[in-house]
Amino acid sequence: MLPTPIMEEMYEQMVTARYYEERLQEEYLEGKQPAFDISAGPIPGELHLAAGHEASGIGVCAHLRDEDTVTAPHRPHHIAIAKGVDLNRMTAEIFGRETGLCRGKGGHMHLFDPDVNFACSGIIAQGCPPAVGAALASKKRNDDTVAVAFLGDGAISQGGFLESLNLAALQGLPVVFVVEDNDWAISMPKERVSSIENGAERAVGFGMPGVRVDYDDVLAVYDAAEAAVERARAGNGPTLLELQVHRRMGHFMGDAESYRTNEDIDWADKQDPIPKLAADMRDAGVSDERIDELAASARERVEAAIEWAKEQPLPDPETAYEDVFVTEEPRRPAVPTGGDD
Repeated sequence: MLPTPIMEEMYEQMVTARYYEERLQEEYLEGKQPAFDISAGPIPGELHLAAGHEASGIGVCAHLRDEDTVTAPHRPHHIAIAKGVDLNRMTAEIFGRETGLCRGKGGHMHLFDPDVNFACSGIIAQGCPPAVGAALASKKRNDDTVAVAFLGDGAISQGGFLESLNLAALQGLPVVFVVEDNDWAISMPKERVSSIENGAERAVGFGMPGVRVDYDDVLAVYDAAEAAVERARAGNGPTLLELQVHRRMGHFMGDAESYRTNEDIDWADKQDPIPKLAADMRDAGVSDERIDELAASARERVEAAIEWAKEQPLPDPETAYEDVFVTEEPRRPAVPTGGDD
């Protein structure tokens, strides 16, 4: 059993992440009903929530430091919270405010916080190459920082992922690849998009350890991640982890989930990792009063961040021309003006 302070910290982070998703869901739906309008409301555009994935992000990031690098996919909030991303500024970014992490220009799928070396992207498996790059830099600096790339089970056949595994193994890089297996690649069940049931077996072809945690339990994730991160930090190369999680919401807000049976949804609800951790904490002697206190603190933190974000100014439209990549107009060859050949 883990020391009580570690379990308490992970529990508070897990409740923070879950409540954050639930509150974003409420805020996002404002103004978008009864006829769903993706452009309306305080949070325009798409929103991908990770309620049910908490054990993965919190269990892995518990072993990381600010100087370690983490890349996340388009379902990033639980990972960002676990890595220590500023919750106020992340929330302001999601609400499109000037004081957001990227001045309101990135939205929830393009969060970036250099203070804790965190980034995410909406492109499938896109975070793997940058994580490998960060690990290569660590090796060249001869320090003990590590990189962790999170991705979904629908990304395990992407070229960027497989090429990253190959380079990481070839160079013996300090990187951990974490596949969050929620059984769905958007609306496609895992068995229809992957030739193998256990995604950790992908590691075999690249000569690195592959470990799967079959059940949604933050303590089991913590143990598996501890070995992988210690291996990387000691200079012994990469590891591939596949962690079973359960998606409790649609692929994106507004997803009717017509492809998903009620039995599957009920099963996901029953695998909730937060009550499991609370039960383990009680077994370790933590009182119900302490557990309630941690949950209340988490909810207060979330409410404060949302209130702060909604009070922040919207960007000046003129700033749309700032912080962008530009190139000079291509030079065209001079047009002949005539004369002798």
